[in-house]
Amino acid sequence: MKKKQGTVYLVGAGPGDPQLMTLKGRALIEQADCVVYDALAAMTMLSWTKPGCEKIYVGKRAGKHAMPQSDINALLVECASKHACTVRLKGGDPYVFGRGGEEAAALYDAGVHFQVVPGISSAIAGPAYAGIPVTHRAHNTQLTIFTGHEDANKKESSLDIAGIAAARGTKVMLMGMSRLQETMQSLVAAGQDGDEPAAAIQWAATGRQRKVIATVATLADAVSAAGLGAPAVVVIGDVVREADKLDWYGRLPLHGCRVVVTRTREQAGALSSSLEALGADVMELPTIRIVPPTDRKDFAAAVVDSPHYDWLIFSSPNGVKRFFEAFYSVYEDIRELGGARIAAVGPGTAAELKKRGLMVDVMPQKAVAEELIAEFDRKGDEFGGVANVTMLWVHSEQGRDIIYKELMKRQAIVDECIAYNTVPETEDPTGAKERLLNEGADIITFTSSSTVHHFMAMGISLPESCRVVSIGPVTSATLREYGITPAAESPAHNIPSLVETIMKLHCK
Repeated sequence: MKKKQGTVYLVGAGPGDPQLMTLKGRALIEQADCVVYDALAAMTMLSWTKPGCEKIYVGKRAGKHAMPQSDINALLVECASKHACTVRLKGGDPYVFGRGGEEAAALYDAGVHFQVVPGISSAIAGPAYAGIPVTHRAHNTQLTIFTGHEDANKKESSLDIAGIAAARGTKVMLMGMSRLQETMQSLVAAGQDGDEPAAAIQWAATGRQRKVIATVATLADAVSAAGLGAPAVVVIGDVVREADKLDWYGRLPLHGCRVVVTRTREQAGALSSSLEALGADVMELPTIRIVPPTDRKDFAAAVVDSPHYDWLIFSSPNGVKRFFEAFYSVYEDIRELGGARIAAVGPGTAAELKKRGLMVDVMPQKAVAEELIAEFDRKGDEFGGVANVTMLWVHSEQGRDIIYKELMKRQAIVDECIAYNTVPETEDPTGAKERLLNEGADIITFTSSSTVHHFMAMGISLPESCRVVSIGPVTSATLREYGITPAAESPAHNIPSLVETIMKLHCK
């Protein structure tokens, strides 16, 4: 029986801010079997994919194409033969100078079902994030959008330079930084007013956003002096005069602050999105990856036996996730867990348990194993102590054995449930490592001892003047083992507190 062909969805990723993705676009990413993505698609979106989703990078970075357009077209046809749902994730809008029309035509010619999900174009969003409304009743009622980057195989330009120069209202140019001087001179020669206000916005709608405001005649020189390059949006028109007054994005508290996130790729999203919402330039450089434990049989057996314990102790949010993924593969109802009491090392772990309708009976204020033991000692009378009580401790393969040893000293009967392992992350699809080496950073965050160990194993020296922020005392202690003193430590040992700590440190 012939396998049914899948559908390819050409999805616009928007201009850079992942929060500008459409609801339909996000829903498709979440159900996708395969995502084919560009360099300009926000990497946070990849964390929305389901486990097992194939991810294929076909973008352009540092002047080099990962894959020619003809090969991308062929790849999409191939993906449709293997997957029910393939998402082609493209920066901006697929049909606004995004070559989406070519991909759609190739799919049509190959008899592949496809749909198009429009995205917010940088032609509109880029200026908006720089304080420039592309239309404004006091300035204009007309908008012209053109590209400064045409097919190199064309014998002559198809741009109507004279028509663009003569057009009234706002003019927006995309993909024209490599020929900016030539284009601006051609426009002036064709009648464009050289004194008309003009702006260039690089990395629009991201934490890397920078802008230069000048005139049509002086913009290219101003851009060169400021060191701006591609990708950038160029705006020409009186609306540019509104930029200083309406620049809301530039006034965000972390605007321009370059922050490195070292969490696992699947966990980085919550921290990254919180920082990006405050204007930070986030570099996701995962140092670790969560994988199944070495002994999967022992893990499975422990989960099966879990309803027979008096206590379940969880050391991390990852442990909670992995435990219940396995639990629901065996049991159908949370009530089958029985009447076990629940202990969590910290608020992040407790929050993950709460998502599953479970409240904790014991949780320390500080998210460290020693404090959990102290909390058991303080509250022991409430539940009759721990002597001769059966306990299942759910943790990582590299977890410290403090909990096990101390509870055993108190005559508890403790079994281990090793739910996952942490290994070095070997992939870097966004080039974050290279960017950190070349551009440096203002702040680097560490959310566990594992992230510290694996970051140091990468052999990357901390950039000069870069400050380190730790999520808690155990992570801070690990940093000090490497001779690194954190500039700040999150008091509550969770992501909201970590973000607040970064804000206070940056805004001093």
